[in-house]
Amino acid sequence: MNWHYTPAEASYLLKDADVRALVIHADLLAPIRDAIPAGVFILAVPVPPEIQRAYGLSDAQCQVPPGILNWETWREGFPDRERPPSPMPSTIIYTSGTTGRPKGVRRPTATPEQAAVRDRMLNQSYGFTDYPGRGQEITTAIVGPIYHSAPNAHALFCFRQGANIVVMPRFDPEALLQQIQDRRITHLNMVPIMFNRLLKLPKAVRAAYDLSSLRFVAHAAAPVSPPIKHAMIEWWGPVINEYYGSTEMGNVTFCTAEEWLAHPGTVGRPMPGAVVRVIDDAGTALPPREIGEVIGRMQGGSDFTYQNDDEKRRRMEKQGLVTPGDIGYFDEDGYLYLCDRANDMIISGGVNIYPAEIEAELHKMPEVADCAVFGIPDEEFGEAICAFIQPQPGLTLNESDLRTWLRQQVAGYKMPRVWEFVADLPREDSGKIFKRKLREPYWEDAGRNI
Repeated sequence: MNWHYTPAEASYLLKDADVRALVIHADLLAPIRDAIPAGVFILAVPVPPEIQRAYGLSDAQCQVPPGILNWETWREGFPDRERPPSPMPSTIIYTSGTTGRPKGVRRPTATPEQAAVRDRMLNQSYGFTDYPGRGQEITTAIVGPIYHSAPNAHALFCFRQGANIVVMPRFDPEALLQQIQDRRITHLNMVPIMFNRLLKLPKAVRAAYDLSSLRFVAHAAAPVSPPIKHAMIEWWGPVINEYYGSTEMGNVTFCTAEEWLAHPGTVGRPMPGAVVRVIDDAGTALPPREIGEVIGRMQGGSDFTYQNDDEKRRRMEKQGLVTPGDIGYFDEDGYLYLCDRANDMIISGGVNIYPAEIEAELHKMPEVADCAVFGIPDEEFGEAICAFIQPQPGLTLNESDLRTWLRQQVAGYKMPRVWEFVADLPREDSGKIFKRKLREPYWEDAGRNI
């Protein structure tokens, strides 16, 4: 459960998932206590010192409140038993809800055959393929929030595989470098915003740590700026790997650093056992370089449904595959490239415009740290293009600079009409820019959503 939830959002999830028991850190209980449905069994966990320091919590916030059962007391009340572990039940991962209420992705507990498919996919995604049974220890750090599907899958997979696990209470770029050096971390699973923050460290700080233990770093969940990825490969070496997927369809493509350097911008080729297609509106598979909707699935894995919404699950189905709502294309070598989210597409004057294309060109401007492009209401054209720009620290930008740069890169009809400059863009913990928060103020009085 996302600990950033408001009481209303928490109440929705607890009711939608029919939660019977809630295990929660003591400091997170107070804000949502009145929103917890009656009958939910609550176990509060005293806040560990590492989390107290990382979030600046008071001693009082870290204590289990009166009248609430202490998790540790409850756990100690059971006798020790030695027996083989039972199969781990499946989780319900709630999507981020950027286009509405979060959706609970529910899977049945995997059969042995389905678990084998899942573990084969995760072995490649997280770089364990060459390690098990070869006498080499794996040490990883959990650097992302485990209520998101990728960090959750990574954490549980590493636990099942017997890896050494370092849990970081929150992402801190220099603290991660320290952990890599001190704990000899070999494997990581990250998101691109973490790369950005690492690269903002002074060069002297970056050079002060021994990172030679790293063998495999995977990233996913959000697009990565090509200059950022080039800089990370130059710094950490060819250990940077990428995979693409979604909570619903699993991880379906993969590429190494070498493949990415040869095909800049790709998210990889389909993994063994995965089916990935790019189709047009009629469902016809498109040839290389033709842009369409991406559908895919890892064959043989367990299926899913949406909690309390089987109809929404049926709408996700296309040709026996799953549509995550992404727009992209294949090149002649079978590498997949993503252009945009289907629900981010702007229709201005009847012309389809993909914000990710504009964002990719803005990212190439050295003075731009990050950006977000989306549609806003326009009486004449239906939608106009709006761009939020986050300049590099210490630099200033103006609309004229950006227009001059972009005019050389994209057609005139793709030029944003509205420009906003901000010190930081709002983000989810996954690293994705929270476009909904930027978009909503423009649409709240429009009387329509598109």
